[in-house]
Amino acid sequence: MRRTQPSLAAWLAAATCLAPVALPALAQAQTATPAAPAATPPAAATPAAAPAAADAPPPGYWIDGIHLSAQIDAGFNLNPLRPNNGLNFGQLFTDHANQAQLNQLLLTANKPLDPKDPGLQWGFKVQFMYGSDARYTQFLGELNNVNPGDRYQLDVVEANVLAHLPYLTEGGIDLKLGQYSTPLGYETIDPSTNPFYTHSYIFQFGLPFKHTGGLATVHVNDTLDLYAGVDTGTNTTFGPLGDENGAAGGIAGFGLNGLMGGNLTVLALSHFGPEQASRVLSPIGINANGQWRYYNDVILTYKASDALTLVTEFNWVRDDYGVGKGAVNAFGAAQYASYTLTDTLTLNGRAELWRDDNNFFVASFSGNNDPVRFQQGLTPVSGIFVAPGGSTTYGSLTAGVTYKPDVPAPITGLLLRPEIRWDHAMTSNKPFNQGNGNGTNDAFTLSADAVLTF
Repeated sequence: MRRTQPSLAAWLAAATCLAPVALPALAQAQTATPAAPAATPPAAATPAAAPAAADAPPPGYWIDGIHLSAQIDAGFNLNPLRPNNGLNFGQLFTDHANQAQLNQLLLTANKPLDPKDPGLQWGFKVQFMYGSDARYTQFLGELNNVNPGDRYQLDVVEANVLAHLPYLTEGGIDLKLGQYSTPLGYETIDPSTNPFYTHSYIFQFGLPFKHTGGLATVHVNDTLDLYAGVDTGTNTTFGPLGDENGAAGGIAGFGLNGLMGGNLTVLALSHFGPEQASRVLSPIGINANGQWRYYNDVILTYKASDALTLVTEFNWVRDDYGVGKGAVNAFGAAQYASYTLTDTLTLNGRAELWRDDNNFFVASFSGNNDPVRFQQGLTPVSGIFVAPGGSTTYGSLTAGVTYKPDVPAPITGLLLRPEIRWDHAMTSNKPFNQGNGNGTNDAFTLSADAVLTF
């Protein structure tokens, strides 16, 4: 049976349907970037989460200002086509089709900064992970060989010290030094801050996960924040297998808070620096330190009403040298809508359009250690699946709910998140379900997870 292919215009119309209110151009954004003075954004989250932490400290256990917590995320992903290779192409953290898995056991100890305190402060955050997600979030050269080959691995998500310095500007400066989740992007490593169990193409393939270095957030005034940082690169540490080249990377950008009567925030950040492995490029006479990658991300959040929040994310990633492909690019946008029905039930939608212009960034990995080995420039053990052909434009529609029932102590939170997702390749190269003959241009998945916090 011949399947009619939806047009690009149809996908853009679908994304528009998730933003039904009249807004100025690009005037949808994340819920609320904090006004100065503000804390450094939490792990892998944009500054939207900080005000809630200030108004009501996170529940759980406190010892002399130190917050202790544990979180478990487990779920399953059902693919009716049952791909022979067992992989949901285009999904990393939910890549195992028709299997349940423990994504994360997250243990955290932190002393957060208080965004309402304008004085001199210090803090820290230490966060460890065990689970299947650690295959993709590990720092290179750190815990990579503790349990090699296992689906469930260990990871240091955060290990940093924090400081608020009430100097130079109206809101002072927040500093973070050590290992930390990237401030770029809307979706996060921490599942409790995401609307869905599955992740966007932007989060998985268009952004870093973590950095080792230092990050400064300068609160110029109530409206403007400036970001600047220096680090070892994307997902890297130090040592021969910790950094795949010999050059540093950096972060720069800005945040705008309280626009349109306090309903609109903007966060625009870029990470830049070499990311290719010297052990791959040096043998062919190319200096890896001179081939830069640029991650660029803009998030706009608009609080349309007490119940409706709209988030628009724009993304562009470029690498100067795509290993034999010359310069490579990927770019796109994602539109989110969240509608709060009750105190316990929220409806969520996501529409995304993302083009991998050279089939360089999107991939699936058969081996549990292959993502790390690939970034290090080592030969993957089990192999990598990439989209056939020269380029692929991906469209994805996801609909789900978040249910937050009341829970008894010592549990401090429970999220139940069922969802249905449709992925479509607008090119004719059939990248999905590659283990089934020639693959397909469409993929349907039914997923659900539970996030339990103590």
